[in-house]
Amino acid sequence: MNIAVVGTGYVGLVTGTCFAETGNHVICVDIDANKVQMMKDGKVPIYEPHLDVLFERNIRQGRLHFTTDLASAIKDAQIIFLALPTPPGEDGSADLKYVLGVADDLGKIITDYKVIVDKSTVPVGTSEKVHAALAKHAKADLFDVVSNPEFLREGFAVDDFLKPDRVVVGTSSPRAQKVMEDLYKPFVRQGNPIIFMDERSAELTKYAANAFLATKITFMNEIANFCERVGADVDKVRIGIGTDSRIGKRFLFPGIGYGGSCFPKDVQALAKSGNDAGYEFQIIKAVMEVNEDQKTSIIPKITKHYGDLKGKRFALWGLAFKPDTDDIREAPALYMIDALLKAGASVTAFDPEAMPNVKKQVGNSIAFAADEYEALKGADALIIATEWALFRTPDFKRVAELLKEKVIFDGRNLYDLDEMEKLGFQYVSVGRQPVNVRVKANA
Repeated sequence: MNIAVVGTGYVGLVTGTCFAETGNHVICVDIDANKVQMMKDGKVPIYEPHLDVLFERNIRQGRLHFTTDLASAIKDAQIIFLALPTPPGEDGSADLKYVLGVADDLGKIITDYKVIVDKSTVPVGTSEKVHAALAKHAKADLFDVVSNPEFLREGFAVDDFLKPDRVVVGTSSPRAQKVMEDLYKPFVRQGNPIIFMDERSAELTKYAANAFLATKITFMNEIANFCERVGADVDKVRIGIGTDSRIGKRFLFPGIGYGGSCFPKDVQALAKSGNDAGYEFQIIKAVMEVNEDQKTSIIPKITKHYGDLKGKRFALWGLAFKPDTDDIREAPALYMIDALLKAGASVTAFDPEAMPNVKKQVGNSIAFAADEYEALKGADALIIATEWALFRTPDFKRVAELLKEKVIFDGRNLYDLDEMEKLGFQYVSVGRQPVNVRVKANA
């Protein structure tokens, strides 16, 4: 098929590249001329494992193209994907100006039948707004609007797209349904379902899925916080409940809160949609409140250990909101950096991929290291904010030599308590009892 993808962020670029990988002819559109030229030159503008291989291959084989010209991109396209930003407004609602703006532009230029697909995460009722924007200029028989939410995990997006658990398609048009079914057949050969439903249900499915996963994470963080107070071990609790098939073992790892481009924005937007409809999501509201506190929950532990943080220097491992991405949106590390700087401490950070993005945001307010060990030199303690595989098995002897004291505050529970005790580290994690910790008398 001929496909146009409007927007080349995480969702748009992965979508376009993966459709090209299955033999389709794809043109990706973006208004950023520099970014488009960069992609034409074969450079991937985001970090996503395995994307570069597919990206380069499909450009080389002539199936993947980039342009700033919307009209030329959609001229021969049977399907047009809208993969545009929906940033949160001041009231928490998803801002649809980019989606509706492109829909308005498309209505002026389409001359034959197109399936217009909302790939962006959008509130319930957006497909109708997109339809109305198109219908201002185009005849109703020239288009159908479909909701096709993405379920891509950053760090696993390519695999998630090529081998989806399910494909959700919201449409009331038999014609559009057939087009979407043909498009996705190569991706579900192992029998995973293409689930067809109405547009509003499809839109809500994405929000409901993310809100549920965010709730699961937040529930375990609350259990972890309680474990610290009563002397229980959250890792044992996690295993104990995760083996229950009704609960499952995924998304039960406690830590310093969720972040990224999806969970915070989508949970907030669902709560706002509820308010607009006269319904208060009480669980969702609690999830947002708990997660906000969880991002800096390790700071009181550091303060308890040292008392005054003024003049202290901390090594920070991890800046991205999760491993295998350079995405720092709502990353807990940024909240911790802010709290530490306000307390008079300094920070030297290392992250395998996210440092350029953080530099743009925080400038010279913190130092950046060339590798994880350089960050440790002369630091009072190590703080772990992202569970990169690189950090899971460090050279602990070298860590001990480089730090002023053998002190680690672990926001991701990477290390075994018994091992930390044997190695003589003072070790504070999440939902587990501290190891070898000597608290300052004035704390």
